[in-house]
Amino acid sequence: MAETPAVTSPVTYKLFAGSANPKLAEKVAAELGMTLGQANIGRFNDGECNIQLGENVRNTHVFLLQSTCPPVNDSLMELFLMVRCFRRASARTVTAIVPYYGYARQDRKTTARVPISASDVAMLLEAAGVDRMLSLDLHCGQIQGFFHHAPVDNMHALVDHVPFFVKDIISEYGDNPIAVVSPDAGGVARAKMFMETLSAMNVQNISLAITIKHRRAAGEVEAMNIVGEIKGKHCIIVDDMIDTAGTLCKSADSLKEMGALSVSACCTHALFSGPALERIGKSALAHLVVSDTIPVKDISQFEEGSPAHTALKSKIHVVSCAALLGRAIRSINSGTSVSNLFAVKSNK
Repeated sequence: MAETPAVTSPVTYKLFAGSANPKLAEKVAAELGMTLGQANIGRFNDGECNIQLGENVRNTHVFLLQSTCPPVNDSLMELFLMVRCFRRASARTVTAIVPYYGYARQDRKTTARVPISASDVAMLLEAAGVDRMLSLDLHCGQIQGFFHHAPVDNMHALVDHVPFFVKDIISEYGDNPIAVVSPDAGGVARAKMFMETLSAMNVQNISLAITIKHRRAAGEVEAMNIVGEIKGKHCIIVDDMIDTAGTLCKSADSLKEMGALSVSACCTHALFSGPALERIGKSALAHLVVSDTIPVKDISQFEEGSPAHTALKSKIHVVSCAALLGRAIRSINSGTSVSNLFAVKSNK
């Protein structure tokens, strides 16, 4: 008589978070209907990370949420050490959820004797023991290929951003035409995807334009030209991140001077370094939609009436990516496809 095969219990999963973006982690946990795993994260007197797990993770699927946002090196080292901590605690798998992937802009050698940091960070995470990577709007798609063993799911924030634009911003445009603007040639694919998603939601009369920038130095634009027609149109600039906002604000002001009816922007990662908020407050931007992959500064930090306060109060709209990340975690854990999470559904 054949033996009855043993019935194995389903493997449980737990969600943990580093200290880089606790608010987003709490939102993702709420979307999943669970509490965050217990992990004590602190610093020793000399600044070294002090990490201790507060619960058992043996034979567990672990999802670790940690953006490598400023301070980038601290966040990255914390991510690395937490992955090692889970590995030493016998977690079955470790999926790194890195909504904002730091060092992504250093994706190739642009001059002699420099590292390809985006690739080196991937090597670091794989060496730590990451089994899978989940990120949001990587600066360039080839970063997925820098991971040689761990599959990478690169989700798109436009899944949430486009419906927000259609409902709360484009509804004010009336029948006027819209131009989706890529800030450079490298971002054309992202802008085209944004435009196609707008079309899928029954938005009519859309065209594509590209800005050609002439830089004096990194983050400093000397002159700008536009490829495409933007006069008499509402322009939407689509990019993956904002750093000091110099390029974005220069683009917005130039588009307005060239006859655009209004200029808005949609950017996933809001670094807002240095004078970014002040520049946005003074610029021609009417709306700026960002995700919460990086914590946005609190408005109470700025004097009322200041450009930074104005930017946060009336221009910047934060659309959370928590629901998207929650759905991705469910799909990965259950072994179902995540492809349906890459685009919004058509209203046609």
